[in-house]
Amino acid sequence: MTEDIPAYSRSQLALRNGQDRPEIWIAYKGIIYDVSKSRLWRDGKHYEHWAGQDLTPEIGDAPHTDRVFDKFKMVGKLI
Repeated sequence: MTEDIPAYSRSQLALRNGQDRPEIWIAYKGIIYDVSKSRLWRDGKHYEHWAGQDLTPEIGDAPHTDRVFDKFKMVGKLI
């Protein structure tokens, strides 16, 4: 499954923050998701969360489960 997707570093992920490039990406449990089409991630911000980073440690504070990532396209793996 994840063998077929490209790998990106944390610094490459950080560039996809909705400010530096048009892509809005976030990582969760080593997988990078494209959230660009979500109205909730407009401008790379979602409540107190920022795109371009690994949100794994922050999911515990979210009012939803990690199933929310099922609706977003996997674009890479975080290395």
